[in-house]
Amino acid sequence: MLGHPRFELLLGDVEQAFELRVNKIYNLACPASPVHYQRNPVKTVRTNILGAINVLDLANKTGARVLQASTSEVYGDPQEHPQKESYWGHVNPVGVRACYDEGKRAAETLFYDYHRQHGVDVRVARIFNTYGPKMALDDGRVVSNFIVSALQNKPLTVYGDGSQTRSFCYVADLVSGLMALMESDYKQPVNLGNPLEFSMLELAKKVVAMTGSKSKIVFKDLPSDDPKQRQPDIGIAKSLGWEPKVDIHIGLQTTIHYFKRLLCAQ
Repeated sequence: MLGHPRFELLLGDVEQAFELRVNKIYNLACPASPVHYQRNPVKTVRTNILGAINVLDLANKTGARVLQASTSEVYGDPQEHPQKESYWGHVNPVGVRACYDEGKRAAETLFYDYHRQHGVDVRVARIFNTYGPKMALDDGRVVSNFIVSALQNKPLTVYGDGSQTRSFCYVADLVSGLMALMESDYKQPVNLGNPLEFSMLELAKKVVAMTGSKSKIVFKDLPSDDPKQRQPDIGIAKSLGWEPKVDIHIGLQTTIHYFKRLLCAQ
């Protein structure tokens, strides 16, 4: 994008107040992988809370519409399945994942307090597991971990017995969902994700088969506070005219091809 005449890159830190002439803001700040957000949990909390305050202050000054990239992690280890936006969640506030989970929950609180108190025009997207090309080799989330390990014929690590589930949304679908929400008049939180649910063991076997890998599947203890089920109810998103279109098989093929080229280039 650097060569595009309408694109400008500004380096900065969302924790610091900043001023720009804008009419729409997408607040996407914060690593989403447990490996990365747990590396510096205090920084993660600061990014979520101070970052939200700074983008909201900017939106309040400029009259811009502002969208918060929230997360399905606000539901924690859910006791409702699938998860609707009306569900308040089941989060451990002092666990190792809390820096991200509670940081995003606090950011949502700030968004709606700024809306009620200052009239800021807010949108909140609760994003479920997303995957696709341009992920880092060390991203640390399950799809990239499985694909990179399989392409290198290394063991695929499945935690617990592999029965825990996730729902995977291809990145292009997620981007179109964020844009659709931004352009809508809907101000309450909206789930964005693919409701097709997979167990981790199913996903591991699918990746091994699709890559033609010789990798073995190994099992390790389930991490602390790891959710057992994760599946979005996307009824509200559908009412706004959005739903995912990319089939999991096509999405994985594209992602495998990307990581294969990335590994070959090393």
